[in-house]
Formats: sequence, C-alpha cells, structure tokens
Amino acid sequence: MTLLVIIAVLAVLVLWVIRVQNRLVSADELCQNSMSQIGVQQSSRWDALTALAELVKSYNEHEYKTLIEVISARKDITGSSKPEDVDSQEEAIQKAMIQIKAVAEQYPNLKADANYAKAMDSVNVYENQVRMARMVYNDTVTKYNRLVRQIPDSIVASILGFVVKEYLKIEESKASMPSMNL
Repeated sequence: MTLLVIIAVLAVLVLWVIRVQNRLVSADELCQNSMSQIGVQQSSRWDALTALAELVKSYNEHEYKTLIEVISARKDITGSSKPEDVDSQEEAIQKAMIQIKAVAEQYPNLKADANYAKAMDSVNVYENQVRMARMVYNDTVTKYNRLVRQIPDSIVASILGFVVKEYLKIEESKASMPSMNL
C-alpha cells in the first residue's frame, strides 16, 4: 500500500513537471516568434528605405552612397536575437531616416516626388507595425517571465535552465507626448 502511494505521488510529480516544462517551452516559443515578427517588420522598413535611397541617388550621389552603406550594414532579427540587437537596428534605421529627410529638405523636387511620398508612407506603415510587434514581444516576455519567476513553476524553470528574458527598451524620443504649443 505504501509503495502504491509513493508511486502515485511520484507520478503526479512527474506529470506536474512535464506540464510546467510544456508551458515554459510554449511561452519561450511565443517569445521567439514575437522577436521574429519584429525582424520581419524591420526588414520591410529596410526595403522601403532602400527604395528611398534609390530616389535620393538621382539628387545626391554622396548621400546615396552613405545611405547604402548604412543599409548594407543591417542585421537580420531572428527569434534568437536579443533586445539590444533590435534596438541597434532601430538606431540605424533612425539614422538613415534622418539622412533621407535632410536630403529631401535640400531638394524640394525630391520631397514633392510621388514615389518619395509613397515610399515614406510605406516606411511609416512599417514603423507602426514594428511598434505593434515590439508591444506584442514585451507582453509575451511578461507572460514568460511570470512563469519563470513564480513559485512553484520557478523551481522547474531553474532546473531546466529557463531564465528571465529582457524587455525591449522604450524609445525615449517617442515615450512622451509631443508639445502641443502652437
């Protein structure tokens, strides 16, 4: 009888560990998928920036070459990428955007070009999609981190090597509302 109770307790314990492990793996996969989605959206933004760079080429060859150097230095964001990889790519995209906008200010014909407007609209659409993907990633990481940190699941998580994931940082320039003073 005692042996049956011990076997039953061990079976329940094993089933619990398996359930926790499955939840942790599922949450980890969702985090990786969320990070990959950010990469997909950033890649689309890079493509739109490349189209803008091609438009810049006909106005200023030097700026075009500089932009192409920035664009060619891009790195793909995958499920295994870290938040700092995403942040560094965002910085590179922002630098390229600043350069493109500066050239457009120097050349009003470029700024008035329909293709320029269409490409800028695409960049803005992808920027919003990246923003949404970043929010989804941080939400997913919150759920995963809860599993990793809450007792009793944290015991299984630490034994199996699951660790807390980092959040994507808030872009300081976009965190506060712009001034509405006219």
